[in-house]
Amino acid sequence: MIKVAIVIGSTRPGRNGEGVARWVHDLAARRDDAAFEIVDLRDYDLPHLDEPMPPAMGQYEHPHTMAWAEKIASFDAYVFVTPEYNRSISGALKNAIDFLHAEWANKAAGFVGYGSVGGTRAVEHLRLVLGELQIAVVSSQVALTLAADFEHFSVARPASHQAGRLTAMLDQLIPWAGAMKALRSDAVPAS
Repeated sequence: MIKVAIVIGSTRPGRNGEGVARWVHDLAARRDDAAFEIVDLRDYDLPHLDEPMPPAMGQYEHPHTMAWAEKIASFDAYVFVTPEYNRSISGALKNAIDFLHAEWANKAAGFVGYGSVGGTRAVEHLRLVLGELQIAVVSSQVALTLAADFEHFSVARPASHQAGRLTAMLDQLIPWAGAMKALRSDAVPAS
């Protein structure tokens, strides 16, 4: 079965991402074509990138990196729940992505952005970053606006039409994840 991580892309106190991730998980868990798990960056307490070797070398020294690598490697695809901070993703999310390399490669990703304009500019930056890591990104995405999809700008209450957008994104993500899984299983390990 395809395994999908729903990654909460913020560690900020009072963040909206937790509620958004629960909404994604509640709807996604009704599907029978994949298994979904919320992955919270807070649970990994990653410092600013502190590995002495570049991530592409795969020579991790720190226990926090090894735990993060093991978790990320266990998935076939990712749904990034990302806020938009100053027209981009959070520093915590960028740092978490930058910690690893091979664990991301040849997998698929979809996006649920949120913010004053639906997190769309953050998602665009995330698409560029993930492309460099050989993650296939789907075109459908969910854009939640603080004014329309949150009660008092802080409690996730996505408008009813957003469930259809989430379904459309997952309908693209799951087959892509399957195709990428086949690609990874056919890969010949480097000597």
